[in-house]
Amino acid sequence: MWMAAAVLAHLLVSIVHGSAHTGAHVPLSQAANLFVYVVILAGPLVGLALTWPSRRAGGILVALTMIGSFAFGVINHFVLSSPDHVARVDPQWQRLFGTTAVLLAVTEALGAGFAIRFVRERSEP
Repeated sequence: MWMAAAVLAHLLVSIVHGSAHTGAHVPLSQAANLFVYVVILAGPLVGLALTWPSRRAGGILVALTMIGSFAFGVINHFVLSSPDHVARVDPQWQRLFGTTAVLLAVTEALGAGFAIRFVRERSEP
């Protein structure tokens, strides 16, 4: 249940963060957009849906996509000096952009942790 809550919270924060990207005119490359749509948005949802027929496979997919999302977000929002860095965003959008960037990292870390725990609990005899 906690894993599902983290995945859904992550989706909601992702939508708001995407709005901040649009409002602040922060473009992403084609490769980054593909990563966002496949790994960050679809991956955790597909993993969550997969938990019904295959708990282990679904949990592993949620964990991997959340870990990938976390790494992508932390690197692009807080490490690399690019238009996607929280300090370089249009000041009018900086608060929403920065807040949602932090919330994404939190939901991704929690989602990955809950998914790993979910897989471990389901794997024990």
